[in-house]
Amino acid sequence: MGRKALGKGLEALIPGEAERVENISVDKISHSPYQPRMKFSEERLNELAQSIKEQGIIQPLLVRRTKKGFELVYGHRRFEAAKRAGLEIIPAVVRELTDRELLEIGLIENVQRENLNPIEEAKAYRRLNTEFGLTQEEIAKRVGKERSTITNRIRLLSLPDVVVSALSEGKITEGHARTLLSFKDKSIIERELKKILREKKTVRDVESRLKKVNPHIIEIQNDLSAIFGTKIRITKGRKKGKIEIEFYSDDDLERILEILKRSNK
Repeated sequence: MGRKALGKGLEALIPGEAERVENISVDKISHSPYQPRMKFSEERLNELAQSIKEQGIIQPLLVRRTKKGFELVYGHRRFEAAKRAGLEIIPAVVRELTDRELLEIGLIENVQRENLNPIEEAKAYRRLNTEFGLTQEEIAKRVGKERSTITNRIRLLSLPDVVVSALSEGKITEGHARTLLSFKDKSIIERELKKILREKKTVRDVESRLKKVNPHIIEIQNDLSAIFGTKIRITKGRKKGKIEIEFYSDDDLERILEILKRSNK
């Protein structure tokens, strides 16, 4: 699936010349909760606002009617820039659309223009799946992407919140995030994230680190730590390995020995 199919979908969403344009008061228009894009560049907004001051809005916005007024469907950045430019009236085309169509339009518009960060895109895909019952295959067809792309984006949302935030803010790349998914253990993922940020690790650095850390061994260490209530370290060589159990006093050692004795009964 390529850009051509996606482009055709977007063309159908843009207000056409044959549609009647209405002049609507800015204070009667609100943002849609189904708009996947959450962040806008301040610099670009200000540039667009200056352009609107000088030339006005060339292409009308797309809205749908609500009980309280109108809800923005298409043209969120122009809407914000128009408000900064001091416009009180905005040209818009009114269409009757369902919530699902609204989310799809916002997603297709932003994917086409590559406006969304991976987390915004992933959240939109998940909403289409969980709230509106679209399969990942159906979502892929609507946005002109491979099904595996949809799956991999949604998987990013299973990462710890600190990683999701770092990716959303552009502090790490999607490649970093996808590699971190392979570590499984939350504490290790967060520790690796700190290394990436502190030492400016590349994706290749993280992949190399992953090869040295056996996720299964880490899982066993965590299980044993929970049983003994102390730090456990497992090292594995080619022919043999060892398990180290830390203790901090004679009493602590006796406690650990009692656990070992009970396990042999």
